[in-house]
Amino acid sequence: MDRDYKQEFILFMVRAGVLQFGDFTTKSGRRTPYFINTGNYRTGAQLARLGDYYAACIQQNMPDGIDLLFGPAYKGIPLVTAAAAALYRNYGRDLPYCFNRKEAKDHGEGGSLVGSPLQDGIRVAVVEDVVTAGTAVRETVALFGKIARVNIQALFVSVDRMERGTGSLATLDELRRELGIAVYPIVTVREIIDFLHNRPVDGKVLIDDAVRERMEAYLAEYGALR
Repeated sequence: MDRDYKQEFILFMVRAGVLQFGDFTTKSGRRTPYFINTGNYRTGAQLARLGDYYAACIQQNMPDGIDLLFGPAYKGIPLVTAAAAALYRNYGRDLPYCFNRKEAKDHGEGGSLVGSPLQDGIRVAVVEDVVTAGTAVRETVALFGKIARVNIQALFVSVDRMERGTGSLATLDELRRELGIAVYPIVTVREIIDFLHNRPVDGKVLIDDAVRERMEAYLAEYGALR
């Protein structure tokens, strides 16, 4: 993985049709000039590369101190498997992983988790896509509380939109303060703006002065206080 994996990741999202620019409405009703549509990752090659970027972020920020990777259903399932495979392939770190079912299985081996079991004291890193309100993360913490007394060390996400959560802080900052865990995005929206502004990608400028002005206005209205 290139040392400047953040810029590579931005280009990767653009070319995969995941990072889009236009006029969109978020689940919270906010009209936004850009959107992260992770559902557009559709091939094995894309999943392998996505795992590489998560692994690079994990390795850079937490080269040790993790016993297990966890992916919240549903989008976290392919992410955690890809990240675990890439960590072994690229860095020789063979970490166990698991994910949850939305509904507990009442036959066979049963239970709500698939993969390596959770145990008291185990150090866990959660792998997610784009955190908006933090609902899935809080549900994950509640799930852990019913199974084992794990130590959640970190949350890894693809993009930090740097927007306010329930208060004046960014959602990721709220999670840092509320849950006491480290949160690491592969990239932030600020890094996206700075890198793509007036930079052609395959012959097309995606963030020209007008688009940048709209994105800055959006952050001025909905961005977190820092």
